Amino acid sequence: MKPIELEIADLTPQLRRYARVLLRGDVVQADDLVQDCIERGLQRLSLWQRGTDLRAWLFTIMHNLYVNQVKRRVNGPNFVELDEVEADPHNRADSDAAVNDIQQALNELPADQREILLFVAIEGMKYQEVAKILDIPEGTVMSRLARARQQLRARLAGEYAQTLRRVK
Repeated sequence: MKPIELEIADLTPQLRRYARVLLRGDVVQADDLVQDCIERGLQRLSLWQRGTDLRAWLFTIMHNLYVNQVKRRVNGPNFVELDEVEADPHNRADSDAAVNDIQQALNELPADQREILLFVAIEGMKYQEVAKILDIPEGTVMSRLARARQQLRARLAGEYAQTLRRVK
């Protein structure tokens, strides 16, 4: 049996993927979030129950840390982001352009849909696990996932147009 610290270290790539989805591809902030998550997990290791899903426990910690950061940002000072400048944008390969298109389409999805898409499609988690991590009903997970997939397909096909619902 592996020591718990090594099990946590093995989950780092999955935590990074989730953090990047939450933070819309911001690698620096995502790595900070992963570090905070692992630190919090190690500090509160006594709260984790052996035999339960360590991955789900860490994802829950990360989700809660992210929500707290968003709340702080909303209530805190406003900062202006500077655009990153690419060295030579004309030297980009077709595959890089496709990856950028996918990343942009993912970033345009609402955060709640983006994170569920990551959990189910990339991490291979079950609906029940995702519902428990995000503390939402399983049906909500399924409907958000369906909407995320539909919007992602439409955006990648260039067919996406914002639709408005009629409310009576």
